[in-house]
Amino acid sequence: MTLRREAFLDHVSERGEYATLEEAERAARVVLALLGAHLVGDVRAQLAARLPEGFALILLNPLHSAEPLSAERFVRATAAWIEGASEQTAAWDVSAVLSTVADAVGEDLLGQILLQLPAGYDLLFGRPQPT
Repeated sequence: MTLRREAFLDHVSERGEYATLEEAERAARVVLALLGAHLVGDVRAQLAARLPEGFALILLNPLHSAEPLSAERFVRATAAWIEGASEQTAAWDVSAVLSTVADAVGEDLLGQILLQLPAGYDLLFGRPQPT
């Protein structure tokens, strides 16, 4: 089931404790653009189908990444794309967006997403995996 844009942003905003929906939207746009660069094929398409249309398009037309980013580098890249962000605030942004994504997609698709990502992303999604 696809989340409505307002519901998606409300969840991100609540988790990120943003003062405005614009801040939540900025974080969502950057994080989903970076995430889209790491996902391929049916998994990316299935995730896009569960996101609001505007965010699905961002995921499907991602920023380009020469190589998969580790979870730590993903946070640093997020900080670089958000004006005035530090690594600490970017980690907060990433967590707010990806935990909302995790809730929207369910455990089966999330498992498939995590298989395409380097180790450590489970924590960014707020779903620590057993080691």
